[in-house]
Amino acid sequence: MEWLCTGLRWSTAGPSVLWRHPLHGERLSPLSPGRRLGFVLGDARHCVGVRRGGRHTPCPTGASVPPAAVSAQCADCARLDRSRSVAADTMADDPRPYDVYLAWFAPGLVKAGITAAERGGVRLLEQAALSYALLGRGPLMAARRAEAVLGAALGVPDRFPYAAKRAARCPLPPRSVREDELGALHARACAVPGLPESLTVRAFAPVHHDEVFHLERIQPGAGAAVLSARCVVAGRVAAVAGPDVYLTAEDGVSVVVDGRRLAGWELGAVGDDAEMTVEVEREDGRPGGEPPALF
Repeated sequence: MEWLCTGLRWSTAGPSVLWRHPLHGERLSPLSPGRRLGFVLGDARHCVGVRRGGRHTPCPTGASVPPAAVSAQCADCARLDRSRSVAADTMADDPRPYDVYLAWFAPGLVKAGITAAERGGVRLLEQAALSYALLGRGPLMAARRAEAVLGAALGVPDRFPYAAKRAARCPLPPRSVREDELGALHARACAVPGLPESLTVRAFAPVHHDEVFHLERIQPGAGAAVLSARCVVAGRVAAVAGPDVYLTAEDGVSVVVDGRRLAGWELGAVGDDAEMTVEVEREDGRPGGEPPALF
């Protein structure tokens, strides 16, 4: 029984790699800037099961997952996960208050969404929003209704290709550009007729993620790591934005590792002198105890 990487997790304390073991539960390895990261992937990638309400249910079949898949769940576990999910509209009885937000990812790419108020902006960190502003707070169904009304009235999507988010980080658009676009959209949103009366509208107060993501450390032209069995990834953490971990290898090459695609692999430790063997796509294991010391 080995420690399985289940991806990257954000909290108000920052990003961490999440580990799970069938006997020892979960552990976190923080991804602070400058920290060395080195590992070799195992022989196969497996379904991570379902985590709900702080409890984990393993995949009953230990199903395999394709190395290139964004999701680390098999079809059966994904269906179970969505059977009670706010995102899938199968959890309408959730009594918690929800925030409606406008998130800025790139010029012209702003989305409207909702998140549980108790998460305190963590959802925006997970989504790799460069900037965002809250629009209002209210019950789940009022927030969901507002999201739909805004999408139709303002012509903003609820999602778009992830590649567009990654491409906008370098060169980084100035805060003033992001703030102006968000502010104009916030003003238009507040004037949209049909917003639920139970939604308490918020004054415009933009939040920027430059420092928490360490965006100034991202090098232009970073290639994307193509993860596969037995490949080695090694370098020092430069920045983390959403699920993306930017590494600087010993030779100065910058590589971005998608934390979503790390989930499901057993990761083994490598020596400090280990060389990167992972294929890079450019734009132009041990049992018991603690997780392996990769960080």
